[in-house]
Amino acid sequence: MDAVNLFDLASQQSRWLAVRQTAVAGNIANANTPGYGTADVEPFARVLDKSSVTLASTDPRHLVGNAAADGFKVTHEDTRNALLPSKNTVVLENELMKSGEIRRGFELNTAIVKAFHRMAMTAIKG
Repeated sequence: MDAVNLFDLASQQSRWLAVRQTAVAGNIANANTPGYGTADVEPFARVLDKSSVTLASTDPRHLVGNAAADGFKVTHEDTRNALLPSKNTVVLENELMKSGEIRRGFELNTAIVKAFHRMAMTAIKG
């Protein structure tokens, strides 16, 4: 497994946010498609729970562990019990709220990386 650090974590969350943004955009695009089931991505906290933290190998004599690549699971809502006659489960208000959550997630992610970078540059210069 790769060494766990803030930049790797921010990069993983950024990829997750991009996948979620794609799912929400697909939901909005298919809002009028009969039988379309709402898609969403598993919560990022669950992705982190699946990740195991191991020590980084800094010497070739260290033991090497096995690591599985984590993917992001996209789920589609079952449309058989949808209330609308079209059997579509997309509610635009919900999708727009998700879109706002994604935007705030990107902004927070970027702010944290900027602050950490600024702190690292200060430590290096000082």
